[in-house]
Amino acid sequence: MMTLTLEDFKLGHFGSFGPRHVTREEILAFAAEFDPQPMHLDDEAAKRSLLGGLAGSGWHLCSIMMRMMFDGFIGRTASLGSPGVNELRWLAPFRPGDDLTLDIDVTEARVSQSRPQTGIVTFHGVVHNAAGLALCEIVTPIIVKRRADAAAEQPG
Repeated sequence: MMTLTLEDFKLGHFGSFGPRHVTREEILAFAAEFDPQPMHLDDEAAKRSLLGGLAGSGWHLCSIMMRMMFDGFIGRTASLGSPGVNELRWLAPFRPGDDLTLDIDVTEARVSQSRPQTGIVTFHGVVHNAAGLALCEIVTPIIVKRRADAAAEQPG
């Protein structure tokens, strides 16, 4: 499989990934361990909350989104990591039984000024449910090797 480098990331739509089905059991398990707020664990408490029913943690949704990004393209990218997340917004709750899809656009792809053997690619991602409702949006950069530098490290 081809390793993606800076030169492979063109501005515009990069891809759609998923769907990823989310079960009630995984929502409860994630919440019990990492975000044990009542609206993520208890149906009655969730009905009384602003979410209006049982919903997954936003942090769970971020974890799912990261896995979708890794499986979709980061796992085969000459990535050197990320300096952080520029923007993250939870727009609507995700529910047990949702099928999630991630749409990724490249908003910037440039050579690093301080490390010209690398580049910075900034992604805008939106997670939708099967009904098309946007649930979460993220803007995040990653540091990526340039093609010549990635090729120099290949055995052979």
